[in-house]
Amino acid sequence: MKFFAPLLLLCSCYAKSFGQYTDSTNYHVLLTSTGSINRTNEDRAYLLNNALNFGMKKESFVLNSSSAWLYGKQNNNLTNNDFSTTLNFNLYKTIPHFYYWGLVNYNTSYSLKLKNQLLAGGGIAYSILDRTNAYVNLSNGVLFDQSSLIVGDSYHTYRNSLRLQYHFAIKELITIDGNHFLQNSFTRKGDYIIRSSTTVGLKLRKWISLTTALTYNKLNITRSENLNLTYGLTLDKYF
Repeated sequence: MKFFAPLLLLCSCYAKSFGQYTDSTNYHVLLTSTGSINRTNEDRAYLLNNALNFGMKKESFVLNSSSAWLYGKQNNNLTNNDFSTTLNFNLYKTIPHFYYWGLVNYNTSYSLKLKNQLLAGGGIAYSILDRTNAYVNLSNGVLFDQSSLIVGDSYHTYRNSLRLQYHFAIKELITIDGNHFLQNSFTRKGDYIIRSSTTVGLKLRKWISLTTALTYNKLNITRSENLNLTYGLTLDKYF
């Protein structure tokens, strides 16, 4: 039996929207491309994951845009065709470690049985820790959700969006980054969204790391979820 173990390829510039800009850096670009291939005598599977991110900082204003596409098949059956694009901003105009945020987000996901979803809204955020090597941030706000399911009706609702974000650096060698969202509908019982991403990096140089990333998404209204684990190489550049 011929067997090809999963092959994971990654080339990226990894952006962190919190606290990484300095007085001399105003822009940040992220390009990520990952893939996995698994083949046996009876089964064939592959998964491609691509993402592009751009960040800009101007005085007390930070703007970020990101787009991601996940596509996969198993034995010629489609498993993933998931696309997401987001434009968000942070406005730092009040007390230290506190800011306002706003976003517009579009999603479509075959694996989550989501035909179209548009999210738009804003809120507030506060950094409990805000250091170079330790960052913990809590944010909350309200999002308007206009969604259309692959099987089911279109609907709209307002959601509470709670997020926990963190970054830790251990002796400039190991980094741990996380983004975790819980988005409950105010009016639709049992309608909630979970989005979770955790990345662990081992620095080889200041600008290059070996990374492991775990992402989990759940759309309870369709009783669908996905879980992805990737390994790869991260390149980090501010300019």
